[in-house]
Amino acid sequence: MQDRTEPGRELDAETLAFAGRVFGHARGGQASELAELLRMGLPANLRNEKGDSLLMLAAYHGQQEAVRVLLEAGADPDLANDRGQTPLAAAAFKGAADVVRLLLEKGAAVDGRGEGGRTALMVAAMFDRTEILDLLLARGANPLLEDGAGITARAAAERMGAAGTAARLARMGG
Repeated sequence: MQDRTEPGRELDAETLAFAGRVFGHARGGQASELAELLRMGLPANLRNEKGDSLLMLAAYHGQQEAVRVLLEAGADPDLANDRGQTPLAAAAFKGAADVVRLLLEKGAAVDGRGEGGRTALMVAAMFDRTEILDLLLARGANPLLEDGAGITARAAAERMGAAGTAARLARMGG
């Protein structure tokens, strides 16, 4: 764990242990613990050494109530990690449709992504998440966008052998 706000500053063992517990709360969906810490001043956009925010970890692990608590505390639904992944893309990867819906309801950009990253639609397409693909398309996701390598959602699905999503995107001209 690194302190991302002050380069070069090292954290003591007690602080690192506390941070580990906090990120564990996000991964484990311990919403009440997170809510209490947020009330005490924990930054809603706290990030780990990989740039994963608390919201990113909660979304990735499909922890809907923890996602709700973090968003209500002001967590940025579009804060990408160091790999350009957003919480919406993380939820799409894991197939957590309820978390995808919640993130969209709370303002996540349907085509949001970090530099060179993939949109949630690209991720849903790659892993044949047809329910999520349909949800994102219904919310206005653009199937013609390209990732940093110039790959569209349909091309990503085809490369991964995701027949269901590739066929849906082909039918709509994506």
